[in-house]
Amino acid sequence: MLSQRIKPFIVRHGEIAEALADPLIGSNVVKMRDLLKEQSAIAEIAEAGERYLKTLAAVEENRTLLGDPELGDLAKEEQRSLEKEKEALEAEINRLLLPKDPNDQRNIYLEIRAGTGGDEAGLFAADLFRLYCRYADLRGWNTEIISSSENDHGGYKEVIALIKGKGVYSRMKFEGGTHRVQRVPETEAQGRIHTSAVTVAILPEVEDVEAEISPADLRIDVFRSGGHGGQSVNTTDSAVRITHIPTGISVSMQDEKSQHKNKDKALRILKARLFELETKKQSNAESQSRKAQVGSGDRSERIRTYNFPQNRLTDHRIGLTLYRLEELMIAGDLDEVIDALIAKSQADAIG
Repeated sequence: MLSQRIKPFIVRHGEIAEALADPLIGSNVVKMRDLLKEQSAIAEIAEAGERYLKTLAAVEENRTLLGDPELGDLAKEEQRSLEKEKEALEAEINRLLLPKDPNDQRNIYLEIRAGTGGDEAGLFAADLFRLYCRYADLRGWNTEIISSSENDHGGYKEVIALIKGKGVYSRMKFEGGTHRVQRVPETEAQGRIHTSAVTVAILPEVEDVEAEISPADLRIDVFRSGGHGGQSVNTTDSAVRITHIPTGISVSMQDEKSQHKNKDKALRILKARLFELETKKQSNAESQSRKAQVGSGDRSERIRTYNFPQNRLTDHRIGLTLYRLEELMIAGDLDEVIDALIAKSQADAIG
């Protein structure tokens, strides 16, 4: 029974609240942090569970009044309302009981790269990055550019940013893949519509202890920075390229004047990429015995089209089409799209 499945969460939530109220907990920072993290993880299901148990009790209590000659009609109306509330809570609890993605509460590295389409692809890479920055602002997240490489027209060949906040990965994880844009480029004199593509990768940020790398597995090259950057560029060998020899994954960083800072940034991103690689291996193995989630996050997978002449955004994975693309690009409110992707993923998981 559903009520039996949720009772342990309610009990544990109460135990944690009691433990946190202990004055001695303040002297054990690690224990307090772990308790707060656990409390946050089960708070929703514990609160929904308490509402569900109260609703069940109300349903049973109201049922005794259904045959009452004076209160029967009122009780029947109340029973319909309670049954509807019970069904809604059951759906919510079943959703909350779904296995959690262990990365959902992590920060992310957002990587956007211009694909086919030349300068126009670079311009859309910049537009897409601004869209995500606006969305991050709406969610109360913080965005920090880690690395960027611009083209000659104000677009990006590549931009990597760290986005920090509550549940960033849980909402952004479906954005990985190929984003296609159809519009008339600013440089197009004859008004012809061009099709370009941008690739997006979403990498969960990992702690050092979660992704230890043997120094023997790394090849570190230093070289002179190139491209934009002012007078200090090209004067010192501050740029760094780190290659993970077993996988061949390579990360280059040259945004900072300090070789040490470039090395630190490159290593952080390398660890995130290796973590993502291992996570995908595990996910692919698990997918043999369960339904696949919405989208794989593979950059080769075309996930979305932005058609500006038709003012249309289409997400191909769930067949969602919205005819207010310009409004979405300006406002940055992606919740309608992301909520639909999450709902589809949860529906698939329930089976």
